[in-house]
Amino acid sequence: MTVFKHTPVMVGEVIRFLNLSPQGCYIDGTIGGGGHARAILAASAPSGKLLGIDRDQDAVMAAQEELKIFGNRVKVVQGDFSKLGELMSEAEFDCANGIVLDLGVSSYQLDQALRGFGFGKDGPLDMRMNSRRGSSAAEIIRDIDEKELADIIYEYGEERYARRIARGIVNRRSEGPILTTGDLADAVISSIPAPARKGRIHPATRTFQAIRIFVNDELGELKRFLDFAPEILCPAGKLVIISYHSLEDRLVKNAFRQWKSRGGFCVITKKVVTPGVDEMRNNPRSRSAKLRVLERIKNGSCCC
Repeated sequence: MTVFKHTPVMVGEVIRFLNLSPQGCYIDGTIGGGGHARAILAASAPSGKLLGIDRDQDAVMAAQEELKIFGNRVKVVQGDFSKLGELMSEAEFDCANGIVLDLGVSSYQLDQALRGFGFGKDGPLDMRMNSRRGSSAAEIIRDIDEKELADIIYEYGEERYARRIARGIVNRRSEGPILTTGDLADAVISSIPAPARKGRIHPATRTFQAIRIFVNDELGELKRFLDFAPEILCPAGKLVIISYHSLEDRLVKNAFRQWKSRGGFCVITKKVVTPGVDEMRNNPRSRSAKLRVLERIKNGSCCC
């Protein structure tokens, strides 16, 4: 059995906004360890159904194990949430009464050295959510030119020292390949001024985040999803998205506004929803979470 531990964020808020029904069909597009999915299945008992999706094979295996007590009410598959339409057809879902996305990277992925997402433990510099597809972070850093690398670190990491860091990484790789998370973290740290190394967060955090987003095309995946996903909601169906990055949240906010302006949809969350004080204290990784909800209108009005 795969050990995939992840604390789901804002579970109570997700359940409240979805307004679950035993007759409903629900989708968790980033199922991870199955935390949100388990709560959805429990709250939609005895007959609500759920389709769970994740890029990460470890997550799929863990969720299948975690949710097997729900029998044929749940199906978990490996795939991209941007291809949700195809996956729904295979699961025989005509429409969805609720869809949940919990974006970003899981605690499991960050904590597993072999996955190469974090710098807490030295490991191979991979960062792929689907480790069987695409180029690893090490391969990208090996091949990318300095300007493009600086642009990635600045745009996706919002890192003020992006150009210095890119130059430092390129200089470092001229001496030998950057193959581990420790190699990359050391290259970042040595590239920035000494005072900047003493901030509240680790000095390599933003660079790692930026490269991870690029490796997995996370913003592109989200854009493709937002282009069509509201249309597969059933009447009165809800789309709940939790993001952790300002660029993600901006994409969600703007897309929801555009769907509302077309007619047939309304934005339930007039203001972004964030975790409570107790949750942030108990789960520090939830601090940057932002939740927004879009509803497909039924009979001319929103059913909050």
